[in-house]
Amino acid sequence: MANLQFYFGFRFCGCFSVLRELCNFGLQNRYEMKETARVRWIPSGDCKVQSNMNQYSRWLTDSKGLTFADYQSLWAWSIANPAAFWETIWNYCGVRSATPYESVLQGEAMPFYQWFKGAQLNYVEHIFLKADRSHPAILFQREGAEIQEVDWFELERKTASLAAFFKGAGVEPGDCVAGYLANTPEATIAFLATAALGAVWSCCSPDFGVDSVVERLKQIKPKILVAVDGYTYGGKAFYRRETVENIVRQLPSVQKLVWVPYLNPDADYERKEGEKNIASIFSTRVAELTFTPLPFAHPIWVLYSSGTTGQPKAITHSHGGVLLEHLKYLQLHNDVKPGERFFWFTTTGWMMWNFVQASFLAGATIVLYDGNPMYPQKDALWALAEKARITHFGTSASYLRACMKSGLSPGRDFDLPALRSVSATGSPLPPDAFDYVYAQIKEDVWLVSMSGGTDVCTAFVGGNPMLPVCEGEIQCRALGCALHAFDEGGKPLIDRVGEMVICAPMPSMPIYFWGDENCKRYTDSYFKPYPGCWRHGDWVVISSRGSAVILGRSDATLNRHGVRIGTAEIYRITDKMPQIRDSLIVNIERANGASYMPLFVLMREGERLDDAIKAVIRAKLKAECSHRHVPDAIIPVAAIPYTISGKKMETPVKRVLMGVNPSKAYQKDAMQNPESMRFFIDFSAEVGRALSGEGSEFK
Repeated sequence: MANLQFYFGFRFCGCFSVLRELCNFGLQNRYEMKETARVRWIPSGDCKVQSNMNQYSRWLTDSKGLTFADYQSLWAWSIANPAAFWETIWNYCGVRSATPYESVLQGEAMPFYQWFKGAQLNYVEHIFLKADRSHPAILFQREGAEIQEVDWFELERKTASLAAFFKGAGVEPGDCVAGYLANTPEATIAFLATAALGAVWSCCSPDFGVDSVVERLKQIKPKILVAVDGYTYGGKAFYRRETVENIVRQLPSVQKLVWVPYLNPDADYERKEGEKNIASIFSTRVAELTFTPLPFAHPIWVLYSSGTTGQPKAITHSHGGVLLEHLKYLQLHNDVKPGERFFWFTTTGWMMWNFVQASFLAGATIVLYDGNPMYPQKDALWALAEKARITHFGTSASYLRACMKSGLSPGRDFDLPALRSVSATGSPLPPDAFDYVYAQIKEDVWLVSMSGGTDVCTAFVGGNPMLPVCEGEIQCRALGCALHAFDEGGKPLIDRVGEMVICAPMPSMPIYFWGDENCKRYTDSYFKPYPGCWRHGDWVVISSRGSAVILGRSDATLNRHGVRIGTAEIYRITDKMPQIRDSLIVNIERANGASYMPLFVLMREGERLDDAIKAVIRAKLKAECSHRHVPDAIIPVAAIPYTISGKKMETPVKRVLMGVNPSKAYQKDAMQNPESMRFFIDFSAEVGRALSGEGSEFK
């Protein structure tokens, strides 16, 4: 019966030719993925029994008569029966609706379907349903300062006051409120107030420049902008008042500007008409916080793609969709429990900021940090973990690698008894980072590598408190996520690299891109290569054990002599070399079918890229990967380009090297270090000569 359910679970996928392959699990032509991997953590018996995942599984048995031999069979049931599965999440998590839903799921072809028609609910109401005044709501630290605490009474009072101000300013359900905010309690309050009313929230980090902010926010035409006067990073103040005023001049839809005086708390920002200081709004008491019941598919926020290669996509999610997904993921896969303290190092412009707010739904205290994660000391975040007694510590893979290369030993230098999990996302987590976490942070910690995206504001693959952690692998595919690796012909692969596809709808998939008529850009973005299936744009390997490995973006893939190589395979080697601080690789195809694959290397201070180091790099890549992984050239650079959200800009670099006009290849304001692209712009001339047969072979 389980196999039959598994088969028919893919009725949503238009690629009907893959069904036979799915049933056979495609075990032939294995990718180089170990059948047995080095196990780094095994959940204890108590951990398994007390986990939310186990409690949910027992609830399924008691209330639905469903029993599963293991997680894989539970996952297979969840994707074969999406309507039944998501209805159990609704019931198990106690979703509150002002009106009953008429059906769980209508329509089968992505993206044209409808969840929980007839339901009327509000995401923020479910946050305050979890309010527990015996625990703080928010713990906040800005770099170099002491931790501040916000209790639930203060959070509710300030949210009510700001919501009343928005309503008085004419904000109605469906209108947009935007933020230009640092990662502070005021940002959280502004989101909660907006969504409680049924208005749509959108936020940019204050390290974004004017053009990047305007390009994003002009799409949604916000009525109100909530903005900081500046922020600090690495001990340096960055004033943003003139920037904000410039943004407002270019956004004629903005009727009110609410100032958060972050750099200058005593400043009077109410001298101009239409401007208001948030402190004066908070001082106005209102009777109570109310929540507007909204249709399940009512928009809650707009997130944006990185915008490094074109106009950012205005990705719009729904109240009901992210509510169900976040209840599922935070409770079952992250195993967050009431009273625990949930932290993720993020800015307000990254989807992980929204994910942090979602931990409220599990009854957690959220922990916020604003500033440089390695200031005033390199171990600043680990000091915060000790002082705030963080239970779940989330960060990027690049931060863990930076800690490793800086020689930090948090487990030695700090007392971390409360720390139960360390999570990482943003880029693939290499095996040596697993070694680092268990050797230098905590030997019995649960290491959660996860991967998802702004597109769904969650993870497709991630943690499971009932499964072991294997080095270099992500534990499992998430419940309700019909994720597979496909070859170019739409056939599923096991233990081999394939395109990441999702073959059944998830509630948190976008309801649309804001302003995208007829959903054309939406469908073109995800559903063109495999009609009826969501193509995410990552390379993934699914093991026969059900674990996963992400190998980088498929649009930055190195197509080397007909063999596809994930960029993460290269970085796993360079990251282990102590002389190398960072690296970036691209592959440029030549007209005659050959290719040029340069590796750009940023050396650590005091190190020089000489012939001996180059020889070691080549030897390691050949020995540990293959001769195809060996670059044609190894080139020193002064900086590696990154987006503001911390992703290497492989595709924009490739586009620049291929001669694309820099203004069309990337967006400076979406970068951490736009000056880093100057080298690649200059270098593109020689690449162009080589591609046309006029230049050298870059030996």
